[in-house]
Amino acid sequence: MKIAVIGQSLFGQEVYCHLRKEGYEVVGVFTVPDKNGKADPLGLEAEKDGVPVFKFPRWREKGQALPDVVAKYQALGAELNVLPFCSQFIPMEVINAPRHGSIIYHPSLLPRHRGASAINWTLIHGDKKGGFTIFWADDGLDTGDLLLQRECEILPDDTVSTLYNRFLFPEGIKGMVQAVRLIAEGRAPRVPQPEEGATYEGIQKKETAKINWEQPAEAIHNWIRGNDKVPGAWTEACGQKLTFFNSTLNTAGLVPEGEALPIPGAHRPGLVTKAGLILFGNDDRMLLVKNIQLEDGKMIPASHFFRGEDSSALELTEAELVTMEAVRSAWKRILPNVLEVEDSTDFFKSGAASVDVVRLVEEVKELCDGVELENEDVYMATTFKDFIQLLVRKLRGDDKESECIIDYVEKVVNKLTLRMPHQLFIGGTFMDAEGAKTYETINPTDGSVICQVSLAQVSDVDKAVAAAKDAFENGLWGKISARDRGRLLYRLADLMEQHQEELATIEALDAGAVYTLALKTHVGMSIQTFRYFAGWCDKIQVTPLTALKFAELTLKAGIPKGVINIIPGSGSVAGQRLLDHPDVRKIGFTGSTEMGKHIMKSCALSNLKKVSLELGGKSPLIIFADCDLSKAVQMGMSSVFFNKGENCIAAGRLFVEDSIHDQFVQKVVEEVKKMKIGNPLDRDTNHGPQNHQAHLRKLIEYCQRGVKEGATLVCGGNQVPRPGFFFEPTVFTDVEDHMFIAKEESFGPVMVISRFADGDVDTVLSRANATEFGLASGVFTRDINKALYVSDKLEAGTVFINTYNKTDVAAPFGGFKQSGFGKDLGEAALNEYLRVKTVTFEY
Repeated sequence: MKIAVIGQSLFGQEVYCHLRKEGYEVVGVFTVPDKNGKADPLGLEAEKDGVPVFKFPRWREKGQALPDVVAKYQALGAELNVLPFCSQFIPMEVINAPRHGSIIYHPSLLPRHRGASAINWTLIHGDKKGGFTIFWADDGLDTGDLLLQRECEILPDDTVSTLYNRFLFPEGIKGMVQAVRLIAEGRAPRVPQPEEGATYEGIQKKETAKINWEQPAEAIHNWIRGNDKVPGAWTEACGQKLTFFNSTLNTAGLVPEGEALPIPGAHRPGLVTKAGLILFGNDDRMLLVKNIQLEDGKMIPASHFFRGEDSSALELTEAELVTMEAVRSAWKRILPNVLEVEDSTDFFKSGAASVDVVRLVEEVKELCDGVELENEDVYMATTFKDFIQLLVRKLRGDDKESECIIDYVEKVVNKLTLRMPHQLFIGGTFMDAEGAKTYETINPTDGSVICQVSLAQVSDVDKAVAAAKDAFENGLWGKISARDRGRLLYRLADLMEQHQEELATIEALDAGAVYTLALKTHVGMSIQTFRYFAGWCDKIQVTPLTALKFAELTLKAGIPKGVINIIPGSGSVAGQRLLDHPDVRKIGFTGSTEMGKHIMKSCALSNLKKVSLELGGKSPLIIFADCDLSKAVQMGMSSVFFNKGENCIAAGRLFVEDSIHDQFVQKVVEEVKKMKIGNPLDRDTNHGPQNHQAHLRKLIEYCQRGVKEGATLVCGGNQVPRPGFFFEPTVFTDVEDHMFIAKEESFGPVMVISRFADGDVDTVLSRANATEFGLASGVFTRDINKALYVSDKLEAGTVFINTYNKTDVAAPFGGFKQSGFGKDLGEAALNEYLRVKTVTFEY
């Protein structure tokens, strides 16, 4: 099928390229004339391929088609016209000429928002759904029959640029190619547009974009974002015209205190704060504007409105001077009409357009090894001198404008002032959950409420996934070198180490972890993990307050926005949405086997997600009579009571050889009586509270059932008579294989001991393996051959010999059977997050 492409811009260029890749013959390209000596990207691309390019300044005159223009078009013999984006008026003589007619891309869900400013009006009206339409051209204004439509969710802070870049541009290209494919296959529909719900809005121009202050904050926000970047919503204040950009309704944690900015007609004066400019609707709700363009065209952070010129210019190093000259060359290439790029050269006053912004950003990223630069930065620093200063600050990691506003909960604990974030962390920003939903996080030491933590809803999960997807596909993380990714992870590990006491204290406060233990393992091992995977990667699992403090540290480390998102929430809502979300391709889960099965089912039904699972365990520990008994007692205690039994690899059942059984039990009970139960922040505490009250109740029921079935309760088995969720270290003996406590995990400080006959190695192995779990296991013996034989026969992902709980970040960790599959830690863990691709190339 012979195709004529009529249009312009990067979008037109991409559609053209994809059509050629699909094997379609493009017989001609019709685009706009060169502007300021620069050709349109569509025309440039076609010229490279030797495709005829026509640059008619107009197609008709006084309402009549120009005969010579029509003749040149008809000579090509096109069978279909494809109009990806076209600002010219194309006469019907051309539209109707091909045997397949003409198809046009329109960035709205027709019949809603007909007209040239469709994206603007989608946002101005606060539509919850947006998208694009490909329709058959007719003689009306966007009224032709529908061929194809695709829709997307409009996010609360979407602008014209973000909506276009996230969905309308990439999916629109795919849609145009799909539409052509349907036509070629004879399957393209023609669905008449309904008139019900049809709207037409005029082109947004600067003179019509003035803000009406007599409306609610949400409507003002929609007006600002709907005009961002072009033409720009404006108002008059301080004797000049101010244009507002980068608006948000996410004002959680903002205190309306700052320097007043009187705005004629506004319900209340604006407030210039460190976060930006706070504005008010006539409903007294706030919105926040982060950037202001002054009447002279200069863009500034809104927080700087009352500041003078920044005179603290950086003095550049020799290496930075070399970078400056390389960037100057890029400016010269993009601005061909400028003879010499000087410090005062203004990018936009020199003829640059929005397409040139994209080109500049991409060229500078390539020059500077993937520096985190956005289109917004070019608008903020329009002169060459300002742009270089901004760029060097980013390269030095001294980007003052990237400061994140964090609403802290402050508590003085452990001789430290803890400053704990408590909101969701999405796209590099702390924010409230939808509807400001929260839940109480409880201090298990005394049952008191620590604070309210944001409770993620489905829409919040969608935001987090969108942020992660954008960071993965378009963000800095995937573009910088492996060396620089490693450098950022090392920096994060260093920051965690600097805040180690604070993180461990939060873990003790929020999870009841003994402080000294948290310092060494919960936090200490996490630091080791990030250092090991600097250049690799892994995850940190912690309670919400520790995780959110960790999020703050990722910002300080310079981890790009969207790479890490933290969304505290319930499994049934937030967790389920992650399982169902079509853009999530990998799920890692630690929890119960029952929930693991549900996760596998959901992942299969959604989009066949890759899954790694660390599930329940009933890890056997076999203690032979020829062991070092003192060490076996010490490590046996640790295998059960470490972190009050809240340990996925805890020894769920101890098999002790008959000849040493009674002596082993006696020594264990003696040691249990020495354990200090108390405040996890006290340095001499051995045993802290269970994580939450519901778990405490389950432990009580677990022990009651053990007694009922005939096991001997040697010590413990009850809640400690004091405030908080404390449970006594517990020891059971005479536990037979059929008993509930012999088969099911307690996930608490409960030691379950069974005898086995002297010398009967194979029988005890059979009993140890007679479980559906296989996470970890252990053996104590001085006989190396016996140790190797038993470790080979034990059906578990990890086997400890004459030790327990001794894990290393470089050693793979994961279970067998219903304890899950996939590995955490070590090189093997990387395979869980990588895809293997085969590329066969013949040249």
